[in-house]
Amino acid sequence: MIAKLSKEHEDIAACAYRLTAAHRDGDVEAGRAAAHELAGKLHPHARREENGVFAEMKKDDLFTEHIEELCAEHDELDRHIDAIVAGDLSHVPHLVLLLKSHIDREENGLFPSALAYLSDDQWESIHSPTLMQD
Repeated sequence: MIAKLSKEHEDIAACAYRLTAAHRDGDVEAGRAAAHELAGKLHPHARREENGVFAEMKKDDLFTEHIEELCAEHDELDRHIDAIVAGDLSHVPHLVLLLKSHIDREENGLFPSALAYLSDDQWESIHSPTLMQD
């Protein structure tokens, strides 16, 4: 699952690059298209995280607050995406910055912690076919 989520982060980052280019060029239609593409990648990804790794990690009080912050960031990303789809490219810089920070916190904090702390039974739950499918 961690490998799958990390690969999805790469795909999500590529969408962020296209959003940045659209913002730089003032191209609202390209921004809308990139935001739609980002939403299409981010929503299943966030579902996998929240129902898999996050759900297991937040069972430990050590991680609960961090997981809640990451879930709140998913919601904030959605609000920015919605605004961009509506034609407001002024949300692009904040979305891209939040996305980079969010991915960094997962890749360099949460995911290594998950690998160290979660039990085999928890990983079995996380690797359920429902969560692994696209």
